Amino acid sequence: MTRIALLADIHSNLPALEAVLADFSPNDVDAIVVAGDVVNWGPFSAQVMERLTALRPALIRGNNELYLLDLDTPRAPAHWKNYTIPPWTLTQLGAHWLNVIATWPDTLTLRFPDAPTLRIVHGSPRSHFEPIFPLSTEDELAPILHGVEENTIVAAHTHLAMDRQVGRWHILNPGSVGVPLDGIRSASYMLLKSDKSGWHAELRRVPFDYAPIFAEFARLNFVDSCGPTAQLVIEEYKTARLAVHPFNEWHKANFPGEPSTFAMLEQFAIVDKWRYTPPAYHVNLDADGT
Repeated sequence: MTRIALLADIHSNLPALEAVLADFSPNDVDAIVVAGDVVNWGPFSAQVMERLTALRPALIRGNNELYLLDLDTPRAPAHWKNYTIPPWTLTQLGAHWLNVIATWPDTLTLRFPDAPTLRIVHGSPRSHFEPIFPLSTEDELAPILHGVEENTIVAAHTHLAMDRQVGRWHILNPGSVGVPLDGIRSASYMLLKSDKSGWHAELRRVPFDYAPIFAEFARLNFVDSCGPTAQLVIEEYKTARLAVHPFNEWHKANFPGEPSTFAMLEQFAIVDKWRYTPPAYHVNLDADGT
């Protein structure tokens, strides 16, 4: 039997990572696998890199690593020039860790002798930015999964845990270690075990202390440095709910082409944000009373 600790979307959240590592013993698993978005968004990028890489996990880049590597290069789409958080994260990481991230693969295929082959992606087999949601229909997933030889796929990116069968494909998402977005303020990860019938996932939820995160954001002047988006990021940590995406959708509908301002955040605060939130995130509404 092979045992894997499956992590994703840590997003520079050191307290959450430490809580997860305390929940399982690295010595009791055969591998630690990280499906991208190790850094960016949170305040402990360098510390998370140091802690995690010391464990020698199998890991891939996520879209947030691409932001850091491709920023200000010909690879970056034009709209990335408006992103405020990746430049801030780069000042926290430094050149050494950026060069480490540059060596990571974008996808992995894991072949254990006693288990089915695992395909590790961040978003989907086609793109770091393409989500596979728990609510995605089989018709929606058919072109996404077409041509994928492996029967078991690990995806991340949505921050929503998933364990479902779609045709011949077993799709797993461990949720987010660092920024849960399902209304439950605890780190999410999976323990995978193999047997003759395939991979079996145990979803784990681990509480962690949020206070050091907010204190570090304040110490680093996150909001002053990164503007309204930073305030929304902090809101995501406080609520375990999407904030940036709904605001951006509302902003595009009401102020197209205008830069975001703190005054707009005040207006958005009284808006029904669920109108601008994808249905997949309308989960556990009794968890936070919304």
